Amino acid sequence: MGMPDSPRVPVETVNFHLWQPCNMSCRFCFATFRDVRRTVLPEGHLERADAERVVAGLAEAGFTKLTFAGGEPLLCPWLANLVTLAHRLGMVTSVVTNGSLLDEAALARFHGVLDWITVSVDSPRPQTLQLLGRTTAGRAIGGDEYLALFRRIRELGFRLKMNTVVTAGNWREDMADFVIEARPERWKVFQALPVAGQNSGRVDPLLTTLEQFEDFVSRHLRVEPAGIRLIPEDNDVMTGSYAMVDPAGRFFDSVDSRGYTYSEPILRVGVHRAISQVRISRVKFLVRGGLYDFTPEPEPVAGLLAADESGRM
Repeated sequence: MGMPDSPRVPVETVNFHLWQPCNMSCRFCFATFRDVRRTVLPEGHLERADAERVVAGLAEAGFTKLTFAGGEPLLCPWLANLVTLAHRLGMVTSVVTNGSLLDEAALARFHGVLDWITVSVDSPRPQTLQLLGRTTAGRAIGGDEYLALFRRIRELGFRLKMNTVVTAGNWREDMADFVIEARPERWKVFQALPVAGQNSGRVDPLLTTLEQFEDFVSRHLRVEPAGIRLIPEDNDVMTGSYAMVDPAGRFFDSVDSRGYTYSEPILRVGVHRAISQVRISRVKFLVRGGLYDFTPEPEPVAGLLAADESGRM
């Protein structure tokens, strides 16, 4: 994973939260970006051409893996175009999604250009998801639906990750059997993070102690002998260890307890000047396992089945 000699970006991977709108209302969400929409970006996203310029700038600066996040990135009508651009520019591509819009047509659009799909699953139990607000039009995805989706993702040759946020609503649960059946390559387990201006007030009843978070992690270590890498990230590990771009095309960090700190826009000052205005620790990035073999794997044996434009998995 070569990096340009000069100048250097501090880490190899970057998350582009390109789309503020979301079709879920998770009470713990620390990427609502309501402040961005209220102050600088009324629509909650850049125009397509500007988003493409941000992607091109990130590639030129030396990032080797680009993750598209939100909000819910699959609400973006030109997400496939951005993924294709990043792929063409030589970046490993990834999308983080709540999974509600990953039907056959969406998977077909990403075939051949998207390397990783990360699905956020906080519980296989719909009643827990209802409590957390991870619902669409009041409906939560069930465990069997998630498993069917994961099987299809793997059949089509995408590499699979799963994200789980540990809260007061799920820290006592045992998801190990579900995760082993889901078979993600990597399972990232986050401690619910309070961020001023993002989830203030809503998240407070859902916060866990470090001991509760560690209890959840220890209960699930048995997924590792099944070949699933469990990556726990408590609040300290998470903050300052990611390169992140907001919907307005600015780097931001979560080191300050008063909320996110934003750089000047990348499209105005360039990637290197913008990233110098936020705090990213390469040491913390490496400690949390941010650098791993994320390069694409060979094409799968199973072929891409015809997409059903109307059906969802």
